[in-house]
Amino acid sequence: SPVEVSAIRNSQFAIRYGIGFAVAFKNVGFSFGYQENCWAKIELRGKAEIEKAVVYIGSAEVGQGNHTVVHQMAAEALNLPLERVRLVASDTATSPGSAGSVSASRMTFMSGNAIRETAEQALERWQAGERPAVVEHTYLAPRSTPFDPETGHGTPNFAYGYVAQAVEVEVDTETGELRVLRVVCADDVGQAVNPQNIVGQIEGGVAQAVGWATCENLLTAEGRVLTPNLSTYLIPTIGDVPQRVDSIIVEHPDPRGPWGARGMGEMPFIPLAPALVAAVHDATGVWCDELPLTPERVLGNLVTRRLGDWVTR
Repeated sequence: SPVEVSAIRNSQFAIRYGIGFAVAFKNVGFSFGYQENCWAKIELRGKAEIEKAVVYIGSAEVGQGNHTVVHQMAAEALNLPLERVRLVASDTATSPGSAGSVSASRMTFMSGNAIRETAEQALERWQAGERPAVVEHTYLAPRSTPFDPETGHGTPNFAYGYVAQAVEVEVDTETGELRVLRVVCADDVGQAVNPQNIVGQIEGGVAQAVGWATCENLLTAEGRVLTPNLSTYLIPTIGDVPQRVDSIIVEHPDPRGPWGARGMGEMPFIPLAPALVAAVHDATGVWCDELPLTPERVLGNLVTRRLGDWVTR
């Protein structure tokens, strides 16, 4: 209960608990004056009705589920069942056009718009009697402009993703060790094309962010990396990730996104570190201003705080 949590938080026990919150937003795509683009090609085959659609696109699959989402969006755009749509992706022999980098939370937005516009043109040709109906098309994202530091003006991005997180943490004030117990992550994805993929992205982003915020520490000196191995550059294991991650999908459609969707790949990562720092402060009363929050750093801040309290007495 809130009363019990407050009692533990304010007690003299070595183990303290805290809760922190943070919000963030992230641009979709590179933008800042760069003309984003994405190429696609669609072939509609059949006689009286479309018996098969072949969709070509250059977008790569790096584990985020992009090909699944592209397949779904293509079927939706063509009003066909999934089994009639064949996706040919990441093949330079058949997809000479580029989909751009699989980064910047851009693939759903860019490939979805490319597929939608290409499908519209292919269906028009099909209805006009072309057999097969074949269309190649390059989608151009809305124009953006570099930010002008002198005037403070600019249209640096054409779309954004939004996220809010709450983090519950356990801190051992005698050793400086902390455990992330629970994370609640709410992402505005515009329109959820594949909710299961979104939950996977949230859970994966949270695990990655916990590593960055608590243990991953790239040390260099005189041009040399001092932590080149997994024995020195620590990454989170199954014992380090949160015991519980609650994913909340928020849907406020983006008018420029395909079917209202916006990118969300990097969103879950961004607010975790500040939320974790706030949770540690809530638990201990100490603000940490350096990442990662290793036990040594957390304990050092706690010791400094205790010495300060002792001096002022």
